[in-house]
Amino acid sequence: MSYEGRMLRELKMPLRQDVENALLRALFRHNGSIKEFSSGEEIVVEIGNEFELTDIQRSAYLETVYRKENRVKKSFLWHRLLFRAADSLAKNKMVTRPTRTIKLTNKREWMLTENGLDIALKLLEVHGEKKDIIPIKSYEVQKIIKKLNESSRPKSYNPINKKKKVINVSKQTTLRSRAFRHAVIIAYDYKCSICGMKISSPDSLFWEVEAAHIVPHSFKGKDDIWNGIALCHLHHWAFDVGWFTLLDNYNIQVSSKVNSLPSSFGKMGNYEFLKDLKYNSSKLLLPSNVEIYPHQNAIHWHRQNIFCQ
Repeated sequence: MSYEGRMLRELKMPLRQDVENALLRALFRHNGSIKEFSSGEEIVVEIGNEFELTDIQRSAYLETVYRKENRVKKSFLWHRLLFRAADSLAKNKMVTRPTRTIKLTNKREWMLTENGLDIALKLLEVHGEKKDIIPIKSYEVQKIIKKLNESSRPKSYNPINKKKKVINVSKQTTLRSRAFRHAVIIAYDYKCSICGMKISSPDSLFWEVEAAHIVPHSFKGKDDIWNGIALCHLHHWAFDVGWFTLLDNYNIQVSSKVNSLPSSFGKMGNYEFLKDLKYNSSKLLLPSNVEIYPHQNAIHWHRQNIFCQ
C-alpha cells in the first residue's frame, strides 16, 4: 500500500467515490463551478463539514521529498483527496479541469459538464424535467452563452428562423435553448425588465424572472440574445398576449384596450399593473452592454403581429 493510501486508511478519511458525489452536489449548490482546492477556500471547509472531519483529518499532511532540490514539500491530505476525486470526475467527463475552464471563463474553476449535471440531479433527487429551467452552469451551455454574448450585433437582423422545426428537438437545440435562457436572465441581472422584480426560491435554484422571446417559439423565433428580454411571470404573460409592446427607443407602449377593462381587472390591491404602465411613462430596464439590447427588427415584429393596438 502506498504512503498516501496508508494515511487515508489510518485517518479513516472518506472514500473517494463518496467525495466525488459530494463534489457533484457542491458544484450544483455553487451554480455549476467551484474554485481550486487551496487553503481557506470555502468549498474545502464546506465539504469537510459535510463529512464531519476532525481537526486532525483536516490538518494531516503528506510529505514529498525532493532530493535534488534538498527540500520537503508538504500538502494537506484532505486537499489531495479532493483533487484526486475531482480529477477522477474529469477523466469520466463529469467536470472540466481548471486548465480547460479558464480558456472559456478566464477563471480557474472546476465546472460541471452536461453528464455531471445529470448525475448531480440524480444525487439530489431533483426531477430531470427541471434541468431546463434551473440556472446551473454546464461547460457545454457556457460555450454557447459565450458565443451569444460575443456575436457582433447585426444591422440587418431576421429574428425568425424559417428552418426551425418546432416538433423535432435535438440535444443541440435543447442546449441552445438553455443557453438563451441563461444568457438573457444574466444579462438583465435576474430582474424583470419591466418592473425590476428580482427574487429567487429559498434554495436559490429557481429565479422568478424568465427569458421571454420577443418573436415567440411558436412563430419560429430565434434563440438569440437580440430576440429576448427578461420578464417576471406576470409581465411575460402580458407581453405574450399583446397587452403591451416596445417602441424602437425601448419605451413601453400599452394597448388602448386597457381603457375598456372592467375596474376589477388587472388589480393587486391598489396596484394596477397595466394602467400604471400606461399612465406612468416607462422604459425597458436594459442590460449594461448595448450590443445585446433587443433588436428593433424583433420589436417591430412584435408590434405588428402580437400587440393589440
